[in-house]
Amino acid sequence: MGGCLSKSKPVEVKVELTLLEKEKEADVMSPNGKASPLSECRPNGALGHCSDEDSAAPLSLYKPRDYVEASVCHVKDMENGQMREVDLGSGRALLIKEHGEFSAIGHKCPHYGAPLVKGVLSKGHVRCPWHGACFNIATGDIEDFPGLDSLPTFQVRVEKDKVIIRANKQDLQSQKRSKAMARCSAVINSSTGFSHILIVGSGPAGLVCAETLRQEGFTDRIVMCTMDKYPPYDRPKLSKSLESTAEQLRLRSIDFLQAHDIELLTEKEAVAVDVKTKAVTFQDGSRMEYRKLFIATGSKPKPMNYKGQDVRNVFHLRTPEDANNVARLANNKNAVIVGTSFVGMEVAAALTDKAHSVSIIGIEAVPFRKALGEKVGKAIMKLFETNRVKFYMLNEVSEMVGHHGQLKEVVLKSGKVLRADVCVIGTGSGPATGFLKQSGVHMDSKGFVPVNKAMQTNIDGVYAGGDIVTFPFPGRSNKKVNIPHWQMAHVHGRVAALGMMGRPTEIKTVPYFWSAMFGKSLRYAGYGEGFDDVVIQGDVDELKFVAFYTRSEEVVAVASMNYDPIVSRVAEVLGSGKTIRKRDVELLTRQRKTGDMSWLIDKGSQ
Repeated sequence: MGGCLSKSKPVEVKVELTLLEKEKEADVMSPNGKASPLSECRPNGALGHCSDEDSAAPLSLYKPRDYVEASVCHVKDMENGQMREVDLGSGRALLIKEHGEFSAIGHKCPHYGAPLVKGVLSKGHVRCPWHGACFNIATGDIEDFPGLDSLPTFQVRVEKDKVIIRANKQDLQSQKRSKAMARCSAVINSSTGFSHILIVGSGPAGLVCAETLRQEGFTDRIVMCTMDKYPPYDRPKLSKSLESTAEQLRLRSIDFLQAHDIELLTEKEAVAVDVKTKAVTFQDGSRMEYRKLFIATGSKPKPMNYKGQDVRNVFHLRTPEDANNVARLANNKNAVIVGTSFVGMEVAAALTDKAHSVSIIGIEAVPFRKALGEKVGKAIMKLFETNRVKFYMLNEVSEMVGHHGQLKEVVLKSGKVLRADVCVIGTGSGPATGFLKQSGVHMDSKGFVPVNKAMQTNIDGVYAGGDIVTFPFPGRSNKKVNIPHWQMAHVHGRVAALGMMGRPTEIKTVPYFWSAMFGKSLRYAGYGEGFDDVVIQGDVDELKFVAFYTRSEEVVAVASMNYDPIVSRVAEVLGSGKTIRKRDVELLTRQRKTGDMSWLIDKGSQ
């Protein structure tokens, strides 16, 4: 299903409601206004789901005044395949018409609040225009990532050719809901050194793994440990919003995790795994045994050699404190960024309105050349130069010079000396898997952990996901690849959880990546490693373009700026198993039909 992980299963729920006669009539209508086999559903149309971070209120607490009902359009106002954002007075909803039937769901993507009306509707789901998350239009369930929450659904009926939506006011305001989760039924003291499932790492892979286990009915103990001192937070925002606190970046609260019996152990770094005794040892000397283990420790910065390693105010951006300190120290001062990774470039962009000067040091001639191609890289480089950023390319750092221990200068191998009060090193990262060296878990020469389609390692019962793995990618004939994307880590967590429960499923998602610099967003979908050509539509210099990355005669990835939702449209086509031919893209380029997406709807071939 167009890059989505799974199809929702029909659910029959019997619930008794005490409502006014008029309310009863409203509740027996299906989305298209006909008698519904699911007429005895919950008032908001969602089956067995919570509408917020806590457990849903008992049905007896729902009252007619908690709802709003409005006529939103004439039945002939919308064509099949159309979406419309409609106002119900107490909030807005997304009205959808597909195959002659109407449905209504939340209108904002729960991930970052993107307007879904600008997204892509296809085969029973809508895909977010910004980051590619996928939602079932019948259930509101999230089917592809990023993000943790699903959408509320609203009842729709047709009366006298008028389309009427009935919605819970609270759902209209929240625009998101979390799926129902099982509770732990095992009676275990929290100090017990055993967990049925032990998760090492609290990033998106670990968190989605834990939540999926509970959503799928797992009732034994789950312990998630992390070397961080905070509950799970949105790490990609660190480089884009340097002054954000851990609280502002939080993905799930301690209260939420406790309410769903997901135990979180913070500042708990794993230092060894013994697969024979099924135990993990931590830096503090404690030990925990497990029945099944999921390793998702993410990346760590690559070490960089230079003189002056002890000089202060040199950072790898890893924590909210790192980001906050960089922003504070750069205020009206001189900032130097080492490396042209996405993190490094995003930090540079974020500092331009704070720092006196911003300088970037890169070992290549053009940033992003390997990932995005030279033309796109040069255009982005020009954007930075327009915003007062100075580049020192084809260069490396020789020394960090301090005064009273604090950074004052960065000396380049070319001999150039840059004034610097704060420095951020963004020269790339590698898998944080050093603690697995003597474990028996197989790793390749670079420290990545190979896994199978179910995310299981060479050791039975030991799974891994996220940045640390190479996994069979269907888009490359199941060749094992490493895709260190935030979105992909979510997918790994879900697939691993289902594998642990004996319900193996294959990855069907399309990799999706995004970056933001100077208020402009770059979106990218696919797997472009090893591309041999780039076909560009639009104006790269004006940063209004679509770039198709090809291998031989096939499009393998796409990037765009200011052409939403074309990246999500391409993700939809690739996710359905179809192929986009290079010649089709080149033809449109010659015809100057940049941004025309109509051809993508039916052009792809199996």
